[in-house]
Amino acid sequence: MHYFITGGAGFIGSNYVARLLERGERVTVYDNLSRAGAERNLAWLRSRFGPNAFTLIRGDVRDADLLASSLGDADVVVHLAAQVAVTTSVEDPRTDFEINALGTFNVLEAVRQSPKRPMVIYASTNKVYGGMEDVKIVEEQTRYRYADLPFGVPESQPLDFHSPYGCSKGAGDQYVRDYARIYGIPTVVFRQSCIYGLRQFGIEDQGWVAWFVIAAVTGRPITIYGDGKQVRDVLFVNDLLNAYDAAVARRDEVAGEVFNIGGGPQNTISIWREFAPLLEKALGRSVPVSYGDWRPGDQRVYISDIRKAERLLGWKPRIGVEEGITRLVEWVKANKSLFE
Repeated sequence: MHYFITGGAGFIGSNYVARLLERGERVTVYDNLSRAGAERNLAWLRSRFGPNAFTLIRGDVRDADLLASSLGDADVVVHLAAQVAVTTSVEDPRTDFEINALGTFNVLEAVRQSPKRPMVIYASTNKVYGGMEDVKIVEEQTRYRYADLPFGVPESQPLDFHSPYGCSKGAGDQYVRDYARIYGIPTVVFRQSCIYGLRQFGIEDQGWVAWFVIAAVTGRPITIYGDGKQVRDVLFVNDLLNAYDAAVARRDEVAGEVFNIGGGPQNTISIWREFAPLLEKALGRSVPVSYGDWRPGDQRVYISDIRKAERLLGWKPRIGVEEGITRLVEWVKANKSLFE
């Protein structure tokens, strides 16, 4: 099949491109190459598969005409291109809107106008649920936990777009869902939790698991915003890609569906109180940190209820927290020069 991947030179995108090329799919990467690491990811793909293994279109999702003319005979569109940081969205909400909301609309319109009507997979975010202030939280010694959500947050949790980033990604989320209803386009929305893994060039404002590992390995300062007890369910990128594959394989059955995708209750960790011991074990030394104020909209707990994905996609995470973090630490150590 022909896969068209916006943001295909990014962390998730380059990992998926590699997987698709390994099994002989045809791939078009549509990316403006603005993200740190994009050029390095392309160089890695070319060195591994050859300079002509995939088609690269250097383009921006804000360019509706270029998108529409580039789509070609794609069977599957995986929409990963995005402005990804809450802090950036607060500083520049217009650009955030144009990339995330308008950019997603442009992708959908290109698909709607395509004679082939490809499937669309949209990488949404758990931020569409906002701060969830109405959900009762219990504080424990090293973490917070939900008082009444033993399986995590279900897809039925009310939407509450918090921050410009939450609004722009949430607008895209709802557009993607509605284009299945109104236009019959087979779309799937994945509200993704913390995705981490190899080839993730994390920064302080986005990709916290990778950022902590990179900073610890390279000796950069780490700041914990809040008390470090905030809990997230984390998902290794390979497991996320398994979910994408499962959706493509069940295209007709899951058209129009929304899934919360993360590590689920079995793969949770507090961002420093529990993460630090794993990181220090993998490095064989202590990691100093400083603390700062809580950041707006930061959820004390976010855990995905992944039972719908298990039921409809036949999917569940396979790589546990400690194994995944150990893999990431070893990759960063082996590729330290990329981060200096």
